[in-house]
This record gives sequence, structure tokens and C-alpha cells, in this order.
Amino acid sequence: MALLARLKALLTRRSPMRRPGTRQATTAARSEDLPQEATLRAKLVDDPNDIQAFRELAELVRRRADSVEPVDPLIAEHERAEHHIGADVAIWALAEELAGSPRAWYPLIELARLSLHDDHEGAMRRLNAACEREHTGLALAEGVRTLREAELPGDGLGLGVGQWSPRDHVPEAGRQIVLAALDAERPLDARRHLEELKSRDDAETRAVVTELEPRVAAAERL
Repeated sequence: MALLARLKALLTRRSPMRRPGTRQATTAARSEDLPQEATLRAKLVDDPNDIQAFRELAELVRRRADSVEPVDPLIAEHERAEHHIGADVAIWALAEELAGSPRAWYPLIELARLSLHDDHEGAMRRLNAACEREHTGLALAEGVRTLREAELPGDGLGLGVGQWSPRDHVPEAGRQIVLAALDAERPLDARRHLEELKSRDDAETRAVVTELEPRVAAAERL
């Protein structure tokens, strides 16, 4: 996988020579972050699908990478790129560790997000596996959203078609699928899935339908 290949290259690359008077970069955790990091990790051990805890911990990792002071203007840009890769690798390691739990689905979503452009086929397998581990549609909603944000709405629509159960899944899953169809400029599919979403009759679903109806109608007119 390209992400892990870049990690290997990062670890085996000879460090650039430091000019006299420059400060050595450090990736040590900031002391004020340590208690919060420990708390977040404990939450994730207890519930690997705690999305808020995972995102907060990922933000701590990224902030730590960004806070490392550049060493030499001649290599600062290279250093920043390495810090970004290092943050992604740290998040990857966390997600991979948590994904070992048979009830963990969100870590699989994160692994898929990190590998979408380097290993598309593997990422799609992870998204499908996440959906198979979770039965309310939350994983499907997050999976389709991830693909839309990666500008892959067609893949999001395909994931939805293969995994969606309109009567059993949360309305947000159907909402994301309709949005993926709109993003992919497929208004007929958007209309069909919106009509399927209407098979549920509850306040939350009605609110989603009210939001989506004018957008689908506008796409149909175009």
C-alpha cells in the first residue's frame, strides 16, 4: 500500500544535515495533550465506533505534527510533507488496531478514507466490510459520505445500491445515497432512491424528504 510504502521510505531516508543554529524537530506529544489523549484512547478501547472520540484523537495527532517547528528553510517544505504523512500513518495505526475488534466499523471507514487514492479496491472492501458489521445504516451513511468527500460519488452510489435497506436503515443513509446520485449527475437514480426513502413514515425521514425533494426536482429539470 502506498501510504505504508511512504512510511517505509520516510523511516529509511537519511535525515538531512542540520545547519548550525537550527533547532531539531521533535514529534513528542505536547505534555498538555497527554491526559486528553489517554482519555480518548480509553474511550475508543471501550467503543471503537465512538466517532467523536476518534476525530478528536486524530486532530490531536495532526496538531502535534503541525506544531513541530521547521528546522531549516531549505528543507522546511519537505519537513511539512513528512509531518503530514506521519500524522496519516499514526491515524492509520490507530484505526488498524481498533479495526481488529469484530464490532468495530468506524475504524474501517477511516482506513478506507486514508487508502482510497492509493488502494481503491482495498478501500472499497473496507467500506463494504464496515457496512456488514453495522446494521442500522450508520456505517453506510459514513461510507457514502466518505466517497462523496473524496469526489467519488459514483462509487458512493454503488455502495448504497449494494448495502441499503430503506426500511431498516437510518434516514441519513438514504440521504447520503440520494446526494451521491445528485453529485454524480444521475437525477433518475436520485428520484428512485428518494421514492424508496419515502417507504419510511417517521418525522426524521419526512424532514429528509422535505430537504431533498426540491434538489431532486431541480436536477430533473436540468
